Amino acid sequence: MNDSSGRPAPIRTDMSNAFANNTMRVRLPAIIDETIALNSDYPPDITRRLCMLRNDIASGARIDDMELTHTGDEAAWSSALQKQRDIVGGEPTWHNAEWFFAETYAYRCLIEAARWHESGRDPFLPKKLDELHGDALWQLIERAYQPLDSPDSEVRRAVEFALWGNRIDLSYAASMERGTSISADDLLVDDREALMTYLSESRMSGEGVRGHAPAHIVADNAGSELAMDLALSDALLRHVTPRVVIWLKAHPTFVSDAAPADVWMMLAEMEGRGPKPAALARRLRAAWDEGRLRFLPHPYWNSSRLLWDLPAPLWKQLNEARLVIIKGDANYRRAVGDCLWTPYTPFGDVVNYLDAPVLCLRTLKSDPVVGLQSAGTAEQLDCCDPDWRVNGKRGLIQFKGQTSKSQ
Repeated sequence: MNDSSGRPAPIRTDMSNAFANNTMRVRLPAIIDETIALNSDYPPDITRRLCMLRNDIASGARIDDMELTHTGDEAAWSSALQKQRDIVGGEPTWHNAEWFFAETYAYRCLIEAARWHESGRDPFLPKKLDELHGDALWQLIERAYQPLDSPDSEVRRAVEFALWGNRIDLSYAASMERGTSISADDLLVDDREALMTYLSESRMSGEGVRGHAPAHIVADNAGSELAMDLALSDALLRHVTPRVVIWLKAHPTFVSDAAPADVWMMLAEMEGRGPKPAALARRLRAAWDEGRLRFLPHPYWNSSRLLWDLPAPLWKQLNEARLVIIKGDANYRRAVGDCLWTPYTPFGDVVNYLDAPVLCLRTLKSDPVVGLQSAGTAEQLDCCDPDWRVNGKRGLIQFKGQTSKSQ
C-alpha cells in the first residue's frame, strides 16, 4: 500500500513485519529489564513505572496519552498519537501502530518513567561507560589515524570508519558482536567516488553560498560511533569545510544515541587516552571554542516525525548545507520513511525532498533499504543470508548530489 506521495506505507508493529513485532514484544522489554537491573538504586516509584511500561509494551497494551513533563514536546506527542488513532482506525496498541512512532514514543515514555527531566540521570549511562572504558573503542581511534598520503584519502577513510562505527549499537547485540572488522562483501553500496567528486568540484568553484556553508552530521550512537563521527568532523574541518554541525538527541534514547553530555564525556576521556586521542580532543575543543564546530541537540531527532517533516528552521539549515551526513539505521529509517521500498529504487529518488547533497552512512539493522545498484543483489543475499537486512553485517555509503533547483 502506498500513500498519496507514492511512498510505501510505513512498517507496522503487527505481524506484517516480524522484526518490528519482535522489537516490541521482546527486544524493548528486555532493554527495560536491563535498565532496571543496571540502576538498582532507583527509588521504588521509578522502578514501578518502568515495570509497568515494560509489561504494557510486551503484552501489546493500548498506547495511552502519557502525562509528560512540561518540556515543550507534549503537544507534538499528543498529535502523533492522534495520527496513530486515525491510521489504525481506533485505539493503537504497541503491537499494531506504526513502528517508528511506537519505538520513539516507547523511549520517550521510558525517559518519563525514569524522571530524567527532573534528575538528569541517564538511565543508559552504565552501558555507555562500559564501552567508553573498554579497549576496543580506543584501538579503533588508533586505526582511524594511521598515516595516509593525501587529504582525500583521509576523508575517504574517515567516511568508512564513521560507517562501521555504526555497528557498535548498545541496543542491538547482533550488530555489536560483529565489531568493526569487515569482509569484502560487507559494503553493499560505496558512493565515495561521487562524494569526493562533489567535494572537489564545489571546493574549486567556491559553489556560491553553499561552498561556505557548514557540513551537518546527524549523529546516531555515542561511544565508538560518536568517536568516529568526531574523527570525521576533524577530517572535514581540516580538508573540506570551515564549519561542522553535529545534531544530537535532546534526551537519552535508543540506549546509546548521542546527546550533548555524551560528547563532552567522550572528549574528556580522549584527553587521557594517549597522544592520538588527546590530539584529536584538542583540535575539536579548539574548533568548538572558535565556533567552527557545534554540538546542537534538537527534540525533532527524538520525535516520530520523518525527515521530510522537518521543523521550518531545521529544514532551512539542512537545505542550505554544504553536505548533510545522516548516520545510522534509525536515521536511515527516518530518511526513507521507514517503509519497504523495492531495494533497487534509486537512493536519490527517495531523498529528493532535500535540496542539499546527502550522504547516508548506515549498517543494516532493519528491513528498509534502497539504492542497491547491482541487479539480483537482494535476491542473492536472501538466499545466502536471510537476515542480511537486520543483522548489522552489511553497510551502505549512499550519496545524493544537489537537486536541480538548488544548483
